Amino acid sequence: MLDAVVVGAGPNGLTAAVELARRGFSVALFEAKGTVGGGARTEELTLPGFRHDPCSAAHPLAVSSPAFRGLPLERHGLEWLHPELPMAHPFLDGTAAVLSRSVGETAASFGPRDAGAYRRLVTPFLHRWDTLVRDFMSLPLTALPRDPVTLARFGLVGLPPSTWLARRFHDERARTLLAGLVAHVMAPLNGFATSAIGLVFALAAHTHGWPVARGGSQAISDALAAHLRELGGTVHTDYEVKRLDDLPPARAYVFDTSPTALARIAGFGDHYARYRYGPGVFKIDYALDGPVPWTAPEARTAGTVQIGADSAEIGAALHAASRENRAPDAPFLITVQPSVVDPTRAPEGKHVFWAYGHVPHGWTGDLTDAIERQLERFAPGFRDRVLARATAGPPELAARNANYIGGDIATGAVSGLQTLLRPKLSLYPYATPHPAVFICSQATPPGPGVHGMPGHNAAKAVWRRLRQT
Repeated sequence: MLDAVVVGAGPNGLTAAVELARRGFSVALFEAKGTVGGGARTEELTLPGFRHDPCSAAHPLAVSSPAFRGLPLERHGLEWLHPELPMAHPFLDGTAAVLSRSVGETAASFGPRDAGAYRRLVTPFLHRWDTLVRDFMSLPLTALPRDPVTLARFGLVGLPPSTWLARRFHDERARTLLAGLVAHVMAPLNGFATSAIGLVFALAAHTHGWPVARGGSQAISDALAAHLRELGGTVHTDYEVKRLDDLPPARAYVFDTSPTALARIAGFGDHYARYRYGPGVFKIDYALDGPVPWTAPEARTAGTVQIGADSAEIGAALHAASRENRAPDAPFLITVQPSVVDPTRAPEGKHVFWAYGHVPHGWTGDLTDAIERQLERFAPGFRDRVLARATAGPPELAARNANYIGGDIATGAVSGLQTLLRPKLSLYPYATPHPAVFICSQATPPGPGVHGMPGHNAAKAVWRRLRQT
């Protein structure tokens, strides 16, 4: 009998399997798709030689992750590449605010009236980031805070809505960049703990950057899988699990799935019936004949570029998708251009680029024209660079990854108390009604992103259970 079986080979399932195997437990991992990866995959979606990331592409949380930083992933081929600028937010006048590795450069891009306010906001946390990120990405029941004073201070700043945090700034440049950072998790700007979301992304950029993985996000998943095999674990792909009886006998079962899928497979009925899923996204992967012709020079060297004319436009786009059940006329866009720093992603002189905008949960329309109109506002002539495009709305995203119900790439709404308390109000969020069954997907704390921490935290709960039996 195996010690543990893990279902789902996304970053969290892989991390949970690795953590258990590191502690000497026998582990087998089962994945429905033909390759491991989940939200961290790389495929030729458009033309031969153009390597795209169907979901996550830039990785500020991965490079900062306590789980990943404790593993020898570089030995298994993972190499982080840092663009000249982690992120840029261009404006219609041809200028841009930037999120740089340098706090000073970032503050200067906001203008003289807000530079000091930004420095005062981030400086108390900068030199304690590695400890802070470990503290707030772990639960008190899995690890006691190493710096409770800084964690409490961060909570005082981070728990209020980001609209409160925006009041610290006089001008729109800083407010707009901050609104864009919050929108990465598709949360309304006035939601609970949205200030923390914006701060996390900013601090991650200043401390460890917003890199891409050389060759694509698949390199992260492949490195985790290689380390798992090195530790004696086994990986089985093309293996769809419809019920617990489909799996070999084990002392524990760990699911990197949505709560809905887990309830169906394990027969938990309506145990997760109140769990809410959020808005979907409409994503386009592009093969380009050259770099994106951004008007703002800063955007040409940034790995990630946020698109929204101002904070009001960003807020309206989020409200339309999450509250009005309609696609926004001017969608807020998150775009990533990996080939500005990684020439292996496209043929010489060509580029890969992706953009996505928020749409209502399960939306079946086509946002292509709205996305490209928005891009043309900040990069005139963009359409002329397009060689091919691959589009994916909520139905296509859900078909590619069963965890993305209704196109929700966060596997659950990041709003209200569910921002922190996922998937249920519980002191033991990784436990389920069955004592031998656990959940480790991004539907559990600390939530969405490629960082492996839900898997890392869940593994702690599992090995404590295994030591008791």
